[in-house]
Amino acid sequence: MKDAFGAPQSLLVLGGTSEIGLATARRLIARRTRTVWLAGRPSPALTAAADSLRALGADVHTVPFDALDTESHEERLGKIFTEGDIDMVLLAFGVLGDQARDESDPVAAVRVAQTNYTGAVSAGLVCAGALQAQGHGSLVVLSSVAGERARRANFIYGSSKAGLDAFAQGLGDALHGTGVHVMVVRPGFVRSKMTAGLAEAPLATTPEAVAGAIELGLRRRSETVWVPGALRMVMAAVRHVPRPLFRRLPV
Repeated sequence: MKDAFGAPQSLLVLGGTSEIGLATARRLIARRTRTVWLAGRPSPALTAAADSLRALGADVHTVPFDALDTESHEERLGKIFTEGDIDMVLLAFGVLGDQARDESDPVAAVRVAQTNYTGAVSAGLVCAGALQAQGHGSLVVLSSVAGERARRANFIYGSSKAGLDAFAQGLGDALHGTGVHVMVVRPGFVRSKMTAGLAEAPLATTPEAVAGAIELGLRRRSETVWVPGALRMVMAAVRHVPRPLFRRLPV
């Protein structure tokens, strides 16, 4: 169970090699978290991630998980909850894709959409049902400011995050009053392996900063968290820029 400050005793990270997911796990382990499940494709990276968290004193388990294999989600994720209550689920998987390539390769574009949206809907519903059955817990969903308004430079990725964001908000409304807390996290440009080589956007942040915002959001029982917080006002303005003008902006 979570303590009075929102720190979970147990954590499930969907996307077990996610830099934001691991930064969050490290931060929570330093507070109170003792059991961590890392769900991801079996790989040396997943093994190394688990070992790094064990070195911090946590009891860490790995479980095979593929966002695209939605038929396996209920069985594989459901088994985790049979091992004991999970106080927090962090949905942290996703792919950026290659906009220039994906526009001319519909199969690749669909893979981005299926990973970021369809896979997340499947895993999110499975975990939400399990959290509701146990009567408590938080589901934290990593969205993106890219979902606030589709940009020419990454509208395939942005549209998938827009769908995920809307789904998570609706799920939060559906679970209101059940004891399950849903929190949507909207980071801006995050300096990570996924964005390596890309031109850095204004108000860029780090996995550690996002982890800090997640921890604070849990303590406050926030429903939406922007990272950094200034992006809330920036995106409020961007959403209302007339479309002809928006097309000419260097975004």
